[in-house]
Amino acid sequence: MIRIENVSKRYEKSYAVRNLSLTVAKGELCCLIGPSGCGKSTTLKMINRMIAPSSGTITVDGVDVHEVPVATLRRRMGYVIQSIGLFPHMTVLANIQVVPRLLRWEESRSRKRALELLELLGLSPDTYGGKYPAELSGGQAQRVGVARALAADPQILLMDEPFGALDPISREHLQNQFLAIQQELHKTIVFVTHDIDEAVRLGTKVALLRDGRLVQYGSPEQLLAAPADAFVKKFVGLDRALKRLSRLLAADFLHPANSVARQAPPELLEAEFRRLEGSDCARYLWVTDEENRLVGWVDGNNTTEKRLNMLEDLVEIDPADISVRPGYSLKQALAMFVQQSVACLPVVDDERRLQGEIRLADVLKS
Repeated sequence: MIRIENVSKRYEKSYAVRNLSLTVAKGELCCLIGPSGCGKSTTLKMINRMIAPSSGTITVDGVDVHEVPVATLRRRMGYVIQSIGLFPHMTVLANIQVVPRLLRWEESRSRKRALELLELLGLSPDTYGGKYPAELSGGQAQRVGVARALAADPQILLMDEPFGALDPISREHLQNQFLAIQQELHKTIVFVTHDIDEAVRLGTKVALLRDGRLVQYGSPEQLLAAPADAFVKKFVGLDRALKRLSRLLAADFLHPANSVARQAPPELLEAEFRRLEGSDCARYLWVTDEENRLVGWVDGNNTTEKRLNMLEDLVEIDPADISVRPGYSLKQALAMFVQQSVACLPVVDDERRLQGEIRLADVLKS
């Protein structure tokens, strides 16, 4: 899809990019990462001709980008930057419709697309469509920026540290949404970031640059498992194994949940604990309500000497405090395991309905 061949960018006596070659296949998300000044943003800007390379070629679908009119080229590429760049005098809907209107889409089609994208990014059109950028939080504005970049359904999305200015909670939430959107849309994306955790979590490929040169290019797993040299090893960090956990999802390690309904009689609880004897999660019996929503758990270690009684033995919980979602990474799950000092965690959906459970032993083996 995107092929960069021996590209250099020279400014007087110094190089911003030197002899860079890499290929981004269709549907891949390539993260460009490296120290400040390594050439990440320069490379991104050369792809859509905001900057002209000093030498080398960049092709999209086999066509040199310099053979395509610049306006045509850029309309095929969505562009998202850290500072967002929304037009302050336009509403959210109008901002999203900018490129479709330039492409002379019918108003009904343009508006429908904008409304769909707001829904996709978790922003209610009724609530946010008529607002102006000054009325949005940083995370909301960044989502609108992503929606605007996707509005004309571009083949390629270029993103320059789009989540860098957000607080950690907003950033993680937007990363989750972005991953879900990418799994649905399969865009070809070049994503600049300074955060190795973000690169490992989002990228299907990671290009690590240093002083304008490509040091290593491959999947996140390849960088983490086999750093090319001491620089790569230091850059990815000593916690490489933990970073790898951010690539794995709780949904892929799901076990059927050991659970009973809240109205279960004592003899059923006893039978369930006898069945679980000897397993890693023998003490955890999750309790659900009539609609399979998690309400608490019963601890087998505290109930072996007496007849079980749900009203007495139920430990009521807030699922947010001791559960994970299917889309959580194993790194997030591990943090919850450590925080709660447990060997087993329930997995719930957005409505708190019990989906299964994950086990610490599986995380440690992965």
